[in-house]
Amino acid sequence: MITPFLEKYKNEVIPKMMEKFGYKNKMAVPKIEKVVVNTGFGRQSVAKTGEEQKKFIDSIVEDLTAICGQKAVKTKAKQSIASFKIRKGMILGAKVTLRGKKMVDFLERLIHIVLPRTRDFQGIPQKAIDNQGNLTVAVKEHIVFPEILPEKAKNIFGLEVTVVSSAGSREEGLELFRLLGFPIKKG
Repeated sequence: MITPFLEKYKNEVIPKMMEKFGYKNKMAVPKIEKVVVNTGFGRQSVAKTGEEQKKFIDSIVEDLTAICGQKAVKTKAKQSIASFKIRKGMILGAKVTLRGKKMVDFLERLIHIVLPRTRDFQGIPQKAIDNQGNLTVAVKEHIVFPEILPEKAKNIFGLEVTVVSSAGSREEGLELFRLLGFPIKKG
């Protein structure tokens, strides 16, 4: 089943990108390869005791899994940092890497539901796109996702969503995201 997002990519984005950047082949047009959803909770979990810490981490991983529709992976500290009370191997965050249909579904929800629901949202700044054409967006509160009930959320945390594209430059990435319907600010 082809989604409206993929249909838009095939029917609108590919021809416009080929015209603007002079690609000779449809396969040369940049596309979205994966979406990485990441959260860090090291600062909040350090102050808790062993059992409280485990419950805290499990609740965040559970919420992230509900948001993405795929099991979240816990990320660990690679080295100890005494001033931050961090030990090597300590769980500091969680991430999910989405590809294929789950990625497309997540992006549709992000563009049409989540970003408009965020407080004081004015659009994604152009500086959110790096020199390789990848987009990184921060969501301050995870409760803006429709899968999370604000009344039942134990902990409110922020997310970082990185959309990795095959674009070679910032200009190509910017045009790709604009044509796909991402609310990117002008100028």
